[in-house]
Amino acid sequence: MTVLVTRPGEQGISLCRQLNQQGIKAINHPLIAIRAGEQLPSSTKMLPQADIIITVSQHTIEFTHQSLTIANSCWPKNATYLAVGQKTAQFLSKFTNQKVHYPEIGDSENLLELPQLKNVSGKRIVILRGNGGRELIYDTLIARGAHVEYCEVYKRENLAFRSEIAVPFWQDSQVDQLIITSSGQLSFFIDQIAPPYRNWIFKLALFVPSERIAIEARRVGFHTVVNTGSASNKDLLAALAKETGRKQ
Repeated sequence: MTVLVTRPGEQGISLCRQLNQQGIKAINHPLIAIRAGEQLPSSTKMLPQADIIITVSQHTIEFTHQSLTIANSCWPKNATYLAVGQKTAQFLSKFTNQKVHYPEIGDSENLLELPQLKNVSGKRIVILRGNGGRELIYDTLIARGAHVEYCEVYKRENLAFRSEIAVPFWQDSQVDQLIITSSGQLSFFIDQIAPPYRNWIFKLALFVPSERIAIEARRVGFHTVVNTGSASNKDLLAALAKETGRKQ
């Protein structure tokens, strides 16, 4: 059994290392690279004006903190902080020294159910994100009467690959499980796979962090899709270890 890990950067490297430590072979094949976003410098002006600050990933926190440090500024003390998932909330709390609210299930739908986002009419909300995504949060908060702004503090750059080279290597390596953590990466991954290899790809057990992505994965053709309920390495590792136990 071999797991194909498509997470970018240190998260992907760390997950592969943890899998190897548990005796599970893993191949690191990131689908995207993470770079600073064009709106990153604007974060130092937008954040002090915000009543509520929402972060969608650890990448948003890392890049924003770097920008604040360079500008000799700091995270606002009077804002209400929210994060999409527990891991991101813990990460943000370390940098801000503030309480960070998060939903038990780490997705946009459950974030919007938090009491801190129920009565937001007239409030200024900044969503720290990458290039695209989280439109449901934006649209819903606008409908609730809030003044909402995106700040794209990082950007994702797709890393193209040739499936006629990659897939035979994965087959030789006995890859039978695949991790993809966003709908954008899922679409890009499928687009990169030439038609002759798609039947083999769709037979892999696919692990995704939300039911929304799971539904999309089944729609495009994956036979076995596991919703881990979270994109944290801890939860992905637990789901993979559980699946490994079933096969043994």
